[in-house]
Amino acid sequence: MKSYALLTLCAGALLAGCASNNAPVRTEPTYQEAASSQFLQSSTEAISKLVAGMDMPAVSGGPVLVATIVNVNDLSRSAPLGRTLSEQYASSMASKGFNVKEVKLRGDVFVKEGAGELLLSREIKDIARNHNAALVLVGTYSAAANLTFVSLKLVRTEDSRIVRGHDYALPNDRDVQRLLQAAR
Repeated sequence: MKSYALLTLCAGALLAGCASNNAPVRTEPTYQEAASSQFLQSSTEAISKLVAGMDMPAVSGGPVLVATIVNVNDLSRSAPLGRTLSEQYASSMASKGFNVKEVKLRGDVFVKEGAGELLLSREIKDIARNHNAALVLVGTYSAAANLTFVSLKLVRTEDSRIVRGHDYALPNDRDVQRLLQAAR
C-alpha cells in the first residue's frame, strides 16, 4: 500500500511539473483583428496622403497603372511585400475614384539614367501609351534593421515627371519579415 501511495505521489508530482510549463501559447488572429490590420491601414493611409488635395479632373485624362513596388537595391526584383503593397495601393486608389487599370507591371519599371536618377523604362511608357494611361504609381522599399521604408511616386507618363510623392515606414514585425522573404 505504501509503494502504491508513493507511486501515486511521484506520478502526481511529475504531472504537476508538466502542467506548470510556462511555454507561450500561440493564438491565431481573429477576423476582427484582421479587419483592423495596421498593415492594411498603413497602405490606405499612404495613398490618402499621396493623393490628398489632388485635382481629380486634371488626372481623369486616362487610367492609372500601378507597378510592382520593388527593392531599392535591385530595381528588377521584388519580394511578396512589394506585390502585396501594389495590390493594396491599386484597391485604395480605385476606391478613391481613380480609373485604375488592372495591368500587372513587372518590377523593371525603372531605368537608371546618369547619376543614379530613376526614369520610367521605355517598356512602361509603351504599356502606358497602349492603355492611354496618364499616370503610373511606382515605388521602392528598403528593409533596415527595425523598419522597412517605402517610397511612392505618382509619375506622369508623357514626361516621367513626378506629380506626387509620399514616404512612410513599416515596422519589421513578423508579417513584414515574412513578406520580405523571396518567394520559394
